[in-house]
Amino acid sequence: MFNSIFQNGTEVGMVALMVGLSIVFGIAYALLCSLRVRSSKGFFISIALMPMMVAIAICLLGAFLDGASETISRIATIAVALGLVRFRSTNGKAEEMLLLLGSVVVGLIYGLGYAAYASIAILLFAGLYIGLSYLPIFKNKRFSREKLLKVTIPESLDYSDVFNETFRHYLKECEIVGVKTTGMGSMYKLSYRIVMKDPAEEKEMIDELRIRNGNLEISVLPYEDPKTL
Repeated sequence: MFNSIFQNGTEVGMVALMVGLSIVFGIAYALLCSLRVRSSKGFFISIALMPMMVAIAICLLGAFLDGASETISRIATIAVALGLVRFRSTNGKAEEMLLLLGSVVVGLIYGLGYAAYASIAILLFAGLYIGLSYLPIFKNKRFSREKLLKVTIPESLDYSDVFNETFRHYLKECEIVGVKTTGMGSMYKLSYRIVMKDPAEEKEMIDELRIRNGNLEISVLPYEDPKTL
C-alpha cells in the first residue's frame, strides 16, 4: 500500500496545489477579517488554518477513495460527521476546536492507509499553527484599548442612567453589553464595553462607581466577546 501512494503524479500535484492555495487564501482571509472583526488570536489562527484542514481531507478523499469498499466509505463518512458534530457542539476555545478537527482529519487519513500524507499533513498543520501563534499581529490592535467593566448594583437603582455622569467624565466610549440578575434577583450585574480617556484614571473611576453602587462588586477585565459574559 505504501509503495503505491505516490504513483499518480497528477493526483499528488493537484492535492498539493489545492492545499497550498487553501493555506495562502486562508491566512489572507483571516488577516483581512482581523482588520475589522473583534476576535482573539486563537480565533484568527483557527480561521487561517481551517481551510487547509478541510482541503486536505476533501482532496485526499476525492483522489483516493473512489476504489475503496463501501465499508471504508461509511467509516470515513461517520468519522468526519462525528468530528464536525463535536466541533460545533463543544463550548471551548477556537484553537481547541481547530486542534480537535485537525486530529480527526489526520486520523482519518491514517485510517485510510495513507501514512505519508497523514504525516505530512500533521507536520504542516503543527508548523503553521506554531508559526502563526508567534506572530505579534494582535499586540497593537485598536481593540486592545477596550475593557470589560462589570458593576453590581442593588435592584433599587435605575441602571439606565445611574452612572452617566461618571462615564461622561472618565470614558471615551461606553456601551452596555449585558444585564443579568444575581443574588436571587436582589441585585443586577451590568457589563459595559468601555474605552478610558486616560487609563491612569481607572482607579479613580472605580472609586466613584463604588460610592454609587453601595460598594458592591466591580471588575475591569480585557474585553473579548459579549457571548462569554
